[in-house]
Amino acid sequence: PAVRAALIASDSNTDADSATAHKGSNASGQQGRRALVSSGPRMDDASATIIGGSSFTKREANPGWIKVRGDVYDAIKAKRDEELSTKVPVEIEVTLPDGKTLVENKEGVKYQAWRTTPFDVAATISRGLADNSNVARVTYTAYVSDYDPAEDGMEAADSLADAMGELEIDGVGEKSKMTMLWDMSRALVGSVSKIEFLKFQDDQDARTTFWHSSAHVLGEALERLYGSRLTIGPPLAGGFYYDSYMGDSNAGGALKEEDYKPVETMVAKIIKQKQKFERLVVTKEEALEMFTGNPFKEQIISTKVPDGTRTTVYRCGDLVDLCRGPHLPNTGRIKAFAATRHSATNWLGDTENDSLQRMYGISFPDKKMLKVWKENQEKAKERDHRRIAMKQNLIMFHELSAGSAFWLPHGARIYNKLISFIKEHYWKRGYDEVITPNVYNLDLWHQSGHAMHYKDAMFCFDVEGKEWAMKPMNCPGHCLMFAGKIRSYRDLPLRYADFGVLHRNELSGALSGLTRVRRFQQDDAHIFCREDQIEEEVIGALDFMKSVYTTFGMTYKLELSTRPTKALGEVELWDRAEAALARAMDTFAGKGGWRENPGDGAFYGPKIDIKVMDAMERVHQCATIQLDFQLPIRFDLQYNTGSKEKGNEFARPVMVHRAMLGSVERMFAVLCEHYGGKWPLWLSPRQVMIIPVHKDWNDYCQEVRDKLHDEGFYADVDLSKSTFQKKVRSAQVDQYNFQLVVGGKEVENGTVNIRTRENKVEGEKKVDELIVYLKAMRAEYK
Repeated sequence: PAVRAALIASDSNTDADSATAHKGSNASGQQGRRALVSSGPRMDDASATIIGGSSFTKREANPGWIKVRGDVYDAIKAKRDEELSTKVPVEIEVTLPDGKTLVENKEGVKYQAWRTTPFDVAATISRGLADNSNVARVTYTAYVSDYDPAEDGMEAADSLADAMGELEIDGVGEKSKMTMLWDMSRALVGSVSKIEFLKFQDDQDARTTFWHSSAHVLGEALERLYGSRLTIGPPLAGGFYYDSYMGDSNAGGALKEEDYKPVETMVAKIIKQKQKFERLVVTKEEALEMFTGNPFKEQIISTKVPDGTRTTVYRCGDLVDLCRGPHLPNTGRIKAFAATRHSATNWLGDTENDSLQRMYGISFPDKKMLKVWKENQEKAKERDHRRIAMKQNLIMFHELSAGSAFWLPHGARIYNKLISFIKEHYWKRGYDEVITPNVYNLDLWHQSGHAMHYKDAMFCFDVEGKEWAMKPMNCPGHCLMFAGKIRSYRDLPLRYADFGVLHRNELSGALSGLTRVRRFQQDDAHIFCREDQIEEEVIGALDFMKSVYTTFGMTYKLELSTRPTKALGEVELWDRAEAALARAMDTFAGKGGWRENPGDGAFYGPKIDIKVMDAMERVHQCATIQLDFQLPIRFDLQYNTGSKEKGNEFARPVMVHRAMLGSVERMFAVLCEHYGGKWPLWLSPRQVMIIPVHKDWNDYCQEVRDKLHDEGFYADVDLSKSTFQKKVRSAQVDQYNFQLVVGGKEVENGTVNIRTRENKVEGEKKVDELIVYLKAMRAEYK
């Protein structure tokens, strides 16, 4: 599972309607600008600033400011230690996931707040558990009376929240207020109703913590080797990076491949030292003093930390970094590390800001995992959808419409087939297809709430003095359709399906092949149903999803994401909806066939996250099922209940957002890599190549081709002057599913001689028999 996690693509288009729509910042961490309606060919922003200045002028090993920062840290730590000495170590109890409660260690020493750590609790069970757990997930019953979260820096903003959240990393969503990730070495501050010890191999939170700590180690190496001015270094879905300021083009600080080896050597030394990760609470003023000379950290502190509040830093070795944590107990937990690539980027993802140097890395708790990861990376390069799409002449891009694919004839065949595939399901499953406008007055998006949070990612323009925008999602339009007439409880459920073209103003530097684009289509549908219909509709959507991904030859896992801290709506409604989703998942997958992701639901309703695995065991989140209580309120949607009781004549429907493919563009990319360009017959843009042994049989070959074409198959005839062997080889390289060889015997018998893409000779067959055979394969999605 750990190696699979490291292969998750971190640059993916958002597929889940308004819930997961990307915000204004650069989600993939690459630099770029959004297209501005007022700027034409050039994309300017007068608010951009250059702040790096002379903070880095040349590469310098172990610069003096590292020691100065460490001295400030030590002075502040002395103050915090004095504060800690006033805390009362009262006895606490800790409950394990199986319900067993522990109150003391193996030697009979009672657990105490401000003294006992998760590592101590784990060691009570077994030292192996303690040594192999990266981080703890704790749910407090209550804090002790002298613990104040604000005093402990727990209420400060997380400077990495945007980078981590928008990279779609599991485990970074909101937990419930009393459930949180906790350093294994950090003392507990109250009795715990549930504690879980998370290992790299089994849990995404553990992997995120592992890679976050690895980013700190990388940052320490960059500081010690080159004097880099660190900015941010978040974990990714599979690895991590650190951005650092290394001067302008004249400073000679730009990273290059020759830097990888020194960095890896320095990291190896840091790992060998088993440096402890140490958490320290600091005031805003103390943080500014600590990071004097680093204008990027100073800007984060000034803008993210309110006056009069506290935040936290972590130290390992010589590095002190502004960070919420949590982290590994020590650097020795990292057993394998590799610098993987580097690139230029910009501060805050803005090309008008300072140029930064980014180094990516990967790490594991076992050297064998790194070996497997490197092997899989090579396989992934061969299957990269951009490489395959170019080789097979499926799509193209042009700078005059950056982020929007041009679908060439063979690519359009696959694209349209995917849409037809979903439409066939719609017909069988009772969906009604609708067509909605591409542009709306911005008032619609104010009503839906999207304008407040999402306007920067929309293409907006003036229409007769009023602001309009191209739609980035379909759900508000479907709400207008529902509200267009009086609805009865007998009308429900209504299932609106829409393949409307969507546009999102993604940052130019974030655009990546077909996985992040500005123009796309989704197999988008919204179900309006009564509350008592939720369970049945969700089971139907899950069955739809299963059928789709079974056809693709992909497996999946299900997670129920429940009410977050900032949820809107009545708690009782959330509870009923979550219970309905849980029953639906039990019915569909069986008890134990799914896991709960507490507190990670959208603010407007709980959701089912569907993680699908491809042929390389990489995880993709394409399909989604989400409940929405808020849009029906915003649009005042109602249906007649049939009741004559006063006050109960009308009720609000529940809205279910669901997508099976997600964006067709992204699914095309996923399937391209899943199949490695070897498309199954039903989806293939090149199904049959007919090869005459001699030009005398060209007319017969053309007749066969026309018969196949009339039956809806993509068939071609190779009439070139190439040798027979080269024609066969060319057809196989071009990934034709079958080659039909024709000689004098075949012409005489009204047959063809069949070869597969894998060069297996299947022998002679009548043309009509071949058509029956191919039709059967197509009907069975083979």
